[in-house]
Amino acid sequence: MEIVVGWDWADGHHDVVVQDAPGHILWAGQIDHTREALEALEGRLLAWAHHVRTDVHVVIETSQGLVVDWLSTTGFWVYPVNPKVSEARRKPSGAKTDRLDAAILARLGWTERDQLRPLRPADEAWIELRQLTRIDEDLTQQTTRLTNQLLAALKSYYPQVLAAFADISRPVSLAFLATWPDPQEARRLTVSEVMTWLRQHRYPHAAKAAPRIWSALQQRALEASPGKRRAQVWAVRALVAQLQTLQTEHQALREHLAELFLADPDADLWMSVPGVAVTVGARLQAGLGPDRDRFERAEAVQALAGTSPVLYQSGKLKRVHMRRACDKHFRAAVHQLAFTSLSRCAWARAYYDQYRARGHGHHAALRALANVWLRILFRMWKTRQPYDEARFLADRARHAA
Repeated sequence: MEIVVGWDWADGHHDVVVQDAPGHILWAGQIDHTREALEALEGRLLAWAHHVRTDVHVVIETSQGLVVDWLSTTGFWVYPVNPKVSEARRKPSGAKTDRLDAAILARLGWTERDQLRPLRPADEAWIELRQLTRIDEDLTQQTTRLTNQLLAALKSYYPQVLAAFADISRPVSLAFLATWPDPQEARRLTVSEVMTWLRQHRYPHAAKAAPRIWSALQQRALEASPGKRRAQVWAVRALVAQLQTLQTEHQALREHLAELFLADPDADLWMSVPGVAVTVGARLQAGLGPDRDRFERAEAVQALAGTSPVLYQSGKLKRVHMRRACDKHFRAAVHQLAFTSLSRCAWARAYYDQYRARGHGHHAALRALANVWLRILFRMWKTRQPYDEARFLADRARHAA
């Protein structure tokens, strides 16, 4: 007997509604977020479905998390949906409870199941690659945030070190700040001491750079008050320690990510695209994945990446705006691909310039170019054929004719 389960996740517990027919509630209740409670529910669902696992259909408002991972191992059909789906189906009164949302999801499983896409078991190597690309992006953002905080702190009491080192986020610059975070102590250094320290840290052309760095440290800039200087020294030490640890772990993660990506059968496919290196290639693979049946048309991939515009029309009002609901990580990857292709593909540069000449902004032009690239990438992905610019230009000329 087929049953549909509407599953609304909340912090610490789950509201579940089980229906054995449209509108007929077999059971409704709350489940704790524990292994024992979930396994007990699994046994009850199997009993109601006469122990046929494929007769259990679960509609849930997320595609991520430990609960979804557990559901994917049960053999049940799992249909992840956007929370806005249940929001759009609530009553005009605006009433909202977790139990009501679970009931809406259960009803959705009966009436619109043919329009829902079931969750498929994913390849574990791809899951790891996808997670690592997102962690890589998050760590990059954290590094930028900490670097900006460090720059602000140094400008408030230690501007000389910013003149001494062009990039304060480099390991050698951070090592110098870890040793001499106080400008008064750094000013006591001699040229020979600076040169010796630079050689110990393998600074290029240390003998030539030492006098320049020493001279920058001796500059008589505006000085902060003693109290502020002593306080900022503590802030800089903390920020430097965080950045050094973060950079070490981030570098190790990127090395592992590169090994994982280059071992993927599709790595050569993405590396054939002009301007694509390991980082962008891994993010493209994370966005599309190894399952060739996941997307049937290029339009679905363009919607996922947020490059295809959205039409809004009401009466005489008609406008097109940027697609907001998308995979933000995938959108960033194709946006970066479009930008790097400007200096490597003549047709990409011409397309971008033509779009800008029509009055569009930089990012709008890049999204339009990324939309074209996604059609190319989709065809490459489907056919497993590497990028061939001559073939693309010939096909485009034939289509224009």
